[in-house]
Amino acid sequence: MSKNDEVFDITMILMTLFSSLEIVRDENNIELIYDVDPTVPKELKGNSEALLHLLTQILTFVFQNSDREEIVLAITAPEDFLYEEIVTFTVNDTGINTEKINSFVENRLQESLAPLDAVVEKSADNPSDIVVKMPLKVEDIGNRRHYRLPDISMLGKKVLLLCGKKKVARSIEKMFRYFLYEVDVGLEEYKKHGSNLSRYDIVVISDTMTTPKLEALIETVQKKSSLKYVVVQSSNVTESKQRNVETAYLIKPAMQESIYELIISLFEKDVAARIIKPTSVHTIIDMRKYINLPLQKEEQKYIESTQKELKREKSLQDKQKEGDKVPILDTEIGIQNAKSVGQDYRSTLRKFLQDFKKSDIFFRQIVNDKTTWRTKEFLIDLEKETRFIGAMRLASLAEKASLLFVYDKLDDLKLYVGKYHVELKNLVIEIEKYLDETEGHSSS
Repeated sequence: MSKNDEVFDITMILMTLFSSLEIVRDENNIELIYDVDPTVPKELKGNSEALLHLLTQILTFVFQNSDREEIVLAITAPEDFLYEEIVTFTVNDTGINTEKINSFVENRLQESLAPLDAVVEKSADNPSDIVVKMPLKVEDIGNRRHYRLPDISMLGKKVLLLCGKKKVARSIEKMFRYFLYEVDVGLEEYKKHGSNLSRYDIVVISDTMTTPKLEALIETVQKKSSLKYVVVQSSNVTESKQRNVETAYLIKPAMQESIYELIISLFEKDVAARIIKPTSVHTIIDMRKYINLPLQKEEQKYIESTQKELKREKSLQDKQKEGDKVPILDTEIGIQNAKSVGQDYRSTLRKFLQDFKKSDIFFRQIVNDKTTWRTKEFLIDLEKETRFIGAMRLASLAEKASLLFVYDKLDDLKLYVGKYHVELKNLVIEIEKYLDETEGHSSS
């Protein structure tokens, strides 16, 4: 198969791109935001390696030369994507002067454009936009980027969105509105509606804006209603705060898939536990002994099974709280395990970083693809390796995720994607800190 006919997932390309640009983004303190139009198919055919290289070149140039704090990469395609269409990649409002952009395109980009038959066009809206158009084929016409929530009750919620960066807020707002959500953005909108948290179904807030006072208020409201609390967290966060309030996480870069998965994870238990009351009817023939009694028995069985499930979930939550007290990296356990098999602990940690440092991206993909066997094998390997190096908290998370296969609760795996990302980041920091502190020493 030719490279130009390779099938690839555009989401995976974007996630890999985001990860590879982490250092240059941090150095220049720029936020990268994705805006992928629903018209762009989930799977495309083309040279994915050349596409990734091209986008990396362009965004590296932008980050090194732009004075903007937020950069948006927008991807659009025709509404009727039949076989081969022109897909447009636009880096919006870079703030870079036209001469410098033209010089970059002419002198450094031509070789990268050629394999994709791509061209750079001038923007009529903003001269500092970088617009790249290229032909890409669709793998499956029916596999469109449309998101249908599994239950109508998940639609039409009210969201309070508090985010320090305007373009990030605008992007997240747009993605929530896709599901017909009413979104209030910023403290001014919150105050305009009476400063009343109980009117909202979801509160979404940047991790940099969270305060103990706000979380105490949210905790109070959660005791009286089913308010959902979501923290928007950077992928390169250095530490996950310990929170007393029930919290979900939205990990950047936020995309429509992320919001879709988040909504389902927030409300699927509410949908499963709800009781649908029948409207009153006029009974012409008394069928109670034929219908109502069996239905009541089935209803009672359902309620009992639901109560058992809720008890099991509470037990898991209690275990989670206990797990938070476990150190991220217990080096004593790790050193002992390494010595028992004649290995150097520092070398073992380096090998772990080599194999697992970016595994959160892989885990997210296999969970999204619902590749059950690969997910199960990954969790087994993860638990084994983390226990060996003394990463007991992450090992515990892997064990809990593996239990979902036992209880046939595979749909809950997506709840662990964000948790795994946070715990892995914390572990990587602890490992790198340990390696720095023990530089020049042997640990075996």
